[in-house]
Amino acid sequence: MSKVLPIRTYGDPVLREPARPVAAITPEIQAFIDDLFATMRASQGVGLAAQQVGRTESVCVIELPESYDVEDEKGPRLNPDVPLKLALVNPKIVEESDDTCSMEEGCLSFPDIRGNVERPWSVVIEHLGLDGQPKRTRLNGFFARAAQHELDHLAGKLFTDRFTYVKKLAMRTKLKHLQAETLEKMHAS
Repeated sequence: MSKVLPIRTYGDPVLREPARPVAAITPEIQAFIDDLFATMRASQGVGLAAQQVGRTESVCVIELPESYDVEDEKGPRLNPDVPLKLALVNPKIVEESDDTCSMEEGCLSFPDIRGNVERPWSVVIEHLGLDGQPKRTRLNGFFARAAQHELDHLAGKLFTDRFTYVKKLAMRTKLKHLQAETLEKMHAS
């Protein structure tokens, strides 16, 4: 039975911790992946990384509605060979396109904070499949963006790190407020 885990917010030091590689796909790791999916769905997100629930394994999950994986409403899926529900274990980007795209992003660890982030339009990720075998997955469009966002979490990077200087200045007060709120909650518990 999957559990919905509490999501850590900006200011929690675990969000800056780099992930540790997973040695094997154990039943415990599989249960953790199920919990990540349950937590992500409960929060209405499209991706979630281990650090966002206070853990440091190199694991993240992504699940997109099909409408997010097309360029226009009647078009084919951009990633027809990739399931819309994807767990990535020990992922690393091994290729990225020269083509980039800027788009507004949000993050479950940053409630009510959004901003434009420029990222490669396409990436190739090497990772472990849930069968424990190495895999190579090419992702395009929004799917590639979501994966890059989650892999940043695994590296201890946050999407706000990618904001322009002007955007960072504009968000400074909101970020300080969220950080103070997070630290207050952490000290209270």
